[in-house]
Formats: sequence, structure tokens, C-alpha cells
Amino acid sequence: MRFRRGLTALAAALLVVPLAPGAAHADPAYPFRDPTLPLATRVDDLVGRLTLDEKISLLHQYQPAIPRLGIGLFKTGTEALHGVAWSNDHRNNSAKIDATATVFPQAVGLASTWDPALITRVGAAVGDELRGFHAQDPVVWGLNAWAPVVNLLRDPRWGRNEEGYSEDPLLSGVIATAYGEGLQGDDPDHLKVAPTLKHYAAYNNETLRDRTSSNVPQRVLNEYDRKPFEIALRNGAATGAMASYNLINGRPATVDPDLGTLLRDWSDQRLFNVSDAWAPTNLTGSQAYFVTQAEANAATVKAGLDSFTVNDANGSPTVTAIKEALAQGLLAESDIDASAGNALSIRFRLGEFDPDGGPYAGITPSVIDSPAHRALARETAGEASVLLKNSGILPLKAGGSVAVVGPTADKLYSDWYGGQLPYRVSVLDGVTERASSVATSTGSDRIALKDTATGRYVAALDGAVIGTSAEAGPAAQFDSVDWGDGVSTLRNVANGKLVTYAWGPFVANSDEPNGWFVQQQFKIEDQGDGMVVLRYAGYETQEPWFPETDYVTVGADGNLTLGAASAATRFTRELLVDGVAEAAAQAKKAQTAVVVVGTDPFVAGREAHDRVSTDLGARQEALIKAVRAANPRTVVVLQSSYPQTVTWAQQHVPGILWTTHAGAETGHAVADVLYGDVNPSGKLTQTWYSSTSQLPDDLLQYDIIATEQTYLYSDTKPLYAFGHGLSYTTFRYGVPVVKNGKVSLTVTNAGKRAGDEVVQLYTHQRTSRDETANKQLRGFRKVSLAAGQSTTVTFDLKPSDLARWDQTRQRWVVETSVHDVLLGSSSSDIRQRATLAVKGETVPARDLSVPTRAETFDAYAGIRLLDESKASGTVVGASAAGGWIAFEDAALRGGTTFTARASGAGTIEVRLGSPTGRLLGAATLADSGGVYTYATVTATLTRFSGRQDVYLVPGPGLRLATFSID
Repeated sequence: MRFRRGLTALAAALLVVPLAPGAAHADPAYPFRDPTLPLATRVDDLVGRLTLDEKISLLHQYQPAIPRLGIGLFKTGTEALHGVAWSNDHRNNSAKIDATATVFPQAVGLASTWDPALITRVGAAVGDELRGFHAQDPVVWGLNAWAPVVNLLRDPRWGRNEEGYSEDPLLSGVIATAYGEGLQGDDPDHLKVAPTLKHYAAYNNETLRDRTSSNVPQRVLNEYDRKPFEIALRNGAATGAMASYNLINGRPATVDPDLGTLLRDWSDQRLFNVSDAWAPTNLTGSQAYFVTQAEANAATVKAGLDSFTVNDANGSPTVTAIKEALAQGLLAESDIDASAGNALSIRFRLGEFDPDGGPYAGITPSVIDSPAHRALARETAGEASVLLKNSGILPLKAGGSVAVVGPTADKLYSDWYGGQLPYRVSVLDGVTERASSVATSTGSDRIALKDTATGRYVAALDGAVIGTSAEAGPAAQFDSVDWGDGVSTLRNVANGKLVTYAWGPFVANSDEPNGWFVQQQFKIEDQGDGMVVLRYAGYETQEPWFPETDYVTVGADGNLTLGAASAATRFTRELLVDGVAEAAAQAKKAQTAVVVVGTDPFVAGREAHDRVSTDLGARQEALIKAVRAANPRTVVVLQSSYPQTVTWAQQHVPGILWTTHAGAETGHAVADVLYGDVNPSGKLTQTWYSSTSQLPDDLLQYDIIATEQTYLYSDTKPLYAFGHGLSYTTFRYGVPVVKNGKVSLTVTNAGKRAGDEVVQLYTHQRTSRDETANKQLRGFRKVSLAAGQSTTVTFDLKPSDLARWDQTRQRWVVETSVHDVLLGSSSSDIRQRATLAVKGETVPARDLSVPTRAETFDAYAGIRLLDESKASGTVVGASAAGGWIAFEDAALRGGTTFTARASGAGTIEVRLGSPTGRLLGAATLADSGGVYTYATVTATLTRFSGRQDVYLVPGPGLRLATFSID
């Protein structure tokens, strides 16, 4: 047998493995089925056996079976954010199949434990359960998990706040690492589950998310938005990333070149990157970035994505477009080989091609919702609870009479990325197990809506269709709950079902808000004259194609439909039962009142819909005030996916406890904390603001440095600081020692009961060329201490840990500076301080005589960051006349020539000191011939020298890539 030149001895040996004529297609002698061989060898062997068509087929989310090699179907993407949630069944029109499984606290709650070891256990349990579902039906329950979400919780109004971990990149990265490691298992060569990080990158808004561009300067992108992805990948805790829907600096994230460069550099494993659902067709649709799907798919593969999540189970459009791209020379077969190999790499690591299926193949469905997992869910929900305030009312003593009131007192909710709860223990249930007697009330108002024109009432008629009735009986009565942002649900008294639009007609047929289009949402808008109109607030109204027809109108036939605001039917809102007064009456008769308020994860904020404010619903706020007035011994339990503005409660209510929607064991966990069986140790992972006014006006302001967002840069006094969380005991911090790259201190439980403390290490750089964070988390440790016990806590803190991004030279730098070393129980509760003198670099003055990228500015206003080309690069453009960029501390050597590389058409002014300072000259580009066609322009400048701040003022319609002054 003759071998090709350069073939290694190992590869040659593999090729002479005897294959008997007529052997089975899945011959176990194939080298790719030999688990003793290196992974790269196995992948290459299998890719080499595939036809081009077979390789292309692997680039779709449903990788079809290849019977001739004994390879089965592989489906990417099972949702497993805080438990196995759902997947799709291609055999049934890609129907969404919800898992009934152990549901752990929402992701923001998992991070609130600040306990990586616990989160690794949670991830391991979720991985076991996904393996159990896979054993039941491998077609539906694929082992490529789309979790965790590591997008930073920059702004609490983001609709997907519940899915992320923290506003801090280190904390997010560490918790993601812990969860990913748990999902993957501890075998060095095999994966239990293959985790995928979501969503790369700079993604924090839902409204028009596929059309908005996140304007992120280099420093913010490197220090902030990329960092949690880097941490998880460097720690080997994920097998790939999902690209986000948004554009980043003018380029769709689906074709972000980082996917094929930075991300792969961060990992020592081969990565398998995927698109978000339907994002590849956004490139030719809503984003209009490419003309043809062949161009779009080619660019997607070239950028570093390996899997197209589109067209449900139908891979034909993807395959067709990729074949067209190959025929047009936009792709080479080597590109297909690389992506197919990436796709297959995780399948090898999952054990699919091992003769025995790998070490995790024996996991059975018996693990799903097992007693051990139920116990872990309760433990985790307890640790995730955060005690926000306690003026001595907590912990409660068992027994006595308790009023448990509020819209979420007897309710548990899951969310879009949570599984179905196998059972439910509400807060009411948990308290009932501890108290001698319990009274309850939802606190919801019972109302009737009467058409002022006809005198008839909105009512549920035959078949639960909503029409009108002359009678105001139970069918014409609705229990209204205000969930915030003015959005309410209306539950019909006669049948107990929620009013739903259902694309027409209106019906009362839903148990809870649900579905992708949450059609159970309404706004009852006061008209100022004693009348109201009813506005439908379902999710489809967020799109511009349905902006003006969302008001309820009653036709001549008595049927309800949607119409324009001008045609809205005017109703009188009759208050039949004042729910707030009813709840307050119950509270007044009890020894203690527990008010359970918060959010429904499907209402007034969720994927595809951002929140307007951080306020509780107005009637929920009124409920807290009324109950507190009725009973001074009031505890508020916030059950919410978001930070809430509870300023009044903080000032007037003696006890406040926060929990996310924490799964079936929520009620047990909350009661465990309220009654002291669990000493609370959870800490907030994002800032809770005193008012929505403390947030930027626009959710699209991604530059946290310029707009002073998060605890890192905000100077506002929050309601609760990042890292805040109280305990039933107290902890004393000893004097820290900073030496040899370590920070050590003694922590003592100075109270009378055992407890856990999260010791937090922050630093502040005193001097720098640029603005630095007020303080930044550098490490944390959760310690468990008996009463009176002490322990030594040690952190690593090396000078390299203090590096920041130097935009002037586009690299990381450690500056010479003194750093404050801050240790405490939260970012605002600093107990001990020390200093660390670091000898590093001094950033030199800018040298503008060499080509300087415009995106490396120090300051800016009225500027958009845009794509230099469709493949790579970032340039600067003015969003309006007068936009400017500044290059500070430039060493000017008397240069008189300004040279710029730009596209489009317009003038670039060069000024000193300010955007309106001394004009040195201006260069005009007549027309380069297109936004991606660049030309060089020059201008003669007035001579100047010294260290100066140089301002460039580009005219609208011009894109500036680079410039120099020499």
C-alpha cells in the first residue's frame, strides 16, 4: 500500500487497519471508534470518511444520521439554564417539549449563593437529569446544552435579567465556570453534557434586539463584556458559545470574527459555536447585511460559527446556501471540514462513538427529580435567598398566627427557560408548616368593566369567549393583579381562567401567562374622567408592524376585538372587592404578617420585552403599605426575577427577604430562612437602585465607564449595594496581610449562632492615565463558621490580576500605582483596608505620527462605532453633526500633515483642546464610492507641538478608520 508523502507513522498505522469486505457499515474497527486514540486523530479520521454532502449536513442544528457509518441523528441545543427545561421534537413539527424535572433557582438566584462548589453540584444534577432524559428519548433530548448565560446584568430593566448571573464580570465568570464544570462532569476525556455559553456578546436589550447595535468601545468590550466568556473558556467549562442577536459596533454578532479567533484562543479544547434561533436568516432579513443567503452563510462559517439554528428540523435551506457559497468560491471545502470537525468533536467527547457510549452512558431516567435533587434544590434555594433588611423581627418563632398575603403567596412560577415544576411548595405552604394558624389573601382587586355606551359588562360567555352581558355576576367579574409597568392580568371569577387574546377572539382559558407571545397581559388606563380603556399588552405589540391596534373595542355584536386608541371602548371600572383592604384586614388579626409580592416571569419583562422601570406594581406597593399600617410586625418576601425599587419598604418594614423564582422547593426554602433553620447567606449580584431615575435614559447605553453604570463606576447611592446580604449572626474581620501575591485575613463569627459569610475582596487603583473603577471585585470566599469560630481566608492577588486595557496601544497593561485593597461583606460594607504598591508601566504619551486607529479614542460624544468591513474591523462615524472623538495626552512633534483613511463622504476637522477648540485644519473626502470602500485624504495643519489633547470632528456620512499627524 502506497502512502502520501508526509503521513505520520500513527496515521499510516490507522490506514492499514484491516477492513473485511462486506463488513458492517458501523465496523468497530474504524479508528474513529477507538477511544484509546487522541481526539484529534479520531475527528480527522471520521471527517476524512465523510462525503462533502455529509459534512455540509453537519452544519445544521439537526445533524442527520449517516447510516453507512452507523452515525445517528444529533440535535444541538437542549435548554438547561437552571434545570432541564425544554427541547424540540422534529418528529412532531419541531414541537416544544417541556421537561418535568428538578427546577433550581433562576440563574440570578444561583449566582446569589456566591458558592461555586454548590453551583457545581447543581450543574452536576442538571447534567445527570439531561442524561436521564437522553436515555428516554435521544432524538428530543440532545446532550448539547444551551447554558449558561453569561451576559452581564448591566441594567436591571433588561428583559432577560433572570437568565444572567451578575453585573460583575468576575463573579459571572466564576459561577458560569462552576455550573459548566458540573454539567460536563469530572471525567478528563469525556463530557456528561456539552455546555454552550450564551450570548456572545454585549447583549442587554430585547426591544428590536436583532436590529440594534451595541456601541462598545474597546476598553469596555475587553474589560467587561468579553471577560466572563474568557473566564469560563480558559477554565475549560464550556464547549462553545452561541452568538447573540444584536449587532456589535455595527456588525451582526452572528458574523463576529471573535468567534473564530479570541474565543478559540481562550480554550485549549476544540470549540463548537452555534447561532441563535433564526439568526442566520436575520442577516438577509431584518439586518439586511447580505443580499443572498449564500453570502450570509459563507460569512457565518468564516467568522467561526459551526452550526445554523434555523428552519427547525429542515436543513435543506442551509445546505443549499452553503453549496451555493462553495460554487461561488465564497467558501472552500477546508472551511467545511473545520466546522464539521468542530461539530463532531463534542460528539466524540460525549462518548457517542465509543463502543460503550462513554462513562456517562449508564445514567438512567431514575435520576430525574430524585429525592437527592429535591433536597439539593431546597438547599440551593435557601442559600440563594438574600436578607435585605432585618430590624430584629427575624428569625420568626414557630407557632403563632401568621397572615400570608399577596399575589405570589400561594403561587410558584417557572419561566421560559425553566422546566415544568413536578410539584409546588409555595411560601404559604412553607409558613403553614411552621405556624399555629394561617390566614391568607391574594391582595388582588375584584373588578367589573362596564361599557359606558351600552351599560353591558365584559364577561366570559359560553365557551369562555369574552363578550358582554347585562348581568354583573361571577362571569362578569375579574380578579386583577398589577405586575408592574402598568401591566395586569385578569382572572375570571366564574371559571378561574385568565383572559387571553389568543389572536382573536378574547377568551378566558389560561391557567397562567405562558407561551412565546404572552397574550394574557392588559393595561387598564385611566382616562382622567372616571372612565378607563383596556389596552392589550401582549408581546407582539412590541413590533413596529402592530403599533396602533392594541386597544379593546366592543363591537355592535357585543364581541371584543382590537382597534386603534381613538376607537377604544370606554369602561367604568367597578371595584367589587378591594384586595388591598381585604389583605390588610387579615394582617391586622394575626401576630405576624408576611407579604409576598414580586413578578410573574412571563409578565411585564421577559425575552423579547424589556421592562420600563424597576418599580413594583402600584397595587403591590399599596399592599405593602396597607399591611404594614395594619400590623407593625410585617415581613416582605420579594419573589422576583429582577431588582425592585422597594425604597418605602426599606424605610418602614422591619424585615425584607428576596428570592428569585426558585423552583418547587421555594416555600420550604423561604420558611427555612424566615424561621431560622437556615441562616441567610445570599448576596446580591447586582446593584438595587433607589429609583429608576438612577439608571441611564436609554437601555442601549453600553459604555459603563462613560455613563457610570454598575457598582464599578456609579457614584449614586443605591438602595442595596452590589454584594449586600445580611445574616442572623455577625462576622469580625481581622487585619489583612498583603504579601507575596497573597491577601490573608482572619474572619471570626462573633455572634451566637453558626453562619456563612461571603468575604469579598475589592481593589481600587489610585492613579492611572484613565478613569478606573471606584472598586472592582477581585475575589470572594464563602466560609462556614460556628459561633465563636475563626478561620483564615486567603486570596491570590498578583500584579497581573490588576491589568487593565490600554486603548492607546491596544493591549493589557499593569500601571505603576498604589492600589487600595478592600475587604468586606459587600461593596459598600468594607471592613478592612490595606494597600498594595505595584511597579508596572507608565502609559506613554500618544504618538499620533504613526497610523492610529480611530476606535482607540479616549473620549467621545455623538459617535457610532461601525464595521470597517463585513469581515472585521471597527471604525468611527458621527451619529449627528458635531460628534467628536478625543485623543488625550498626545506628544505632538510639530507635524503639519493630517492623513486619514476613511470611507463615505464628508469633512474631518482637527482641533486642539476641545471639540470647538482651535481649528488646525480639515480634510474633505468627496466620495469614496461606498461605506466599505476606503480612500486616503490629507490636509495641511497649522504647526503645533507639545503634549496636547487632539479632537477629531468627523462629519455625518463619513467613516474614519485610521489617521496620523506627521
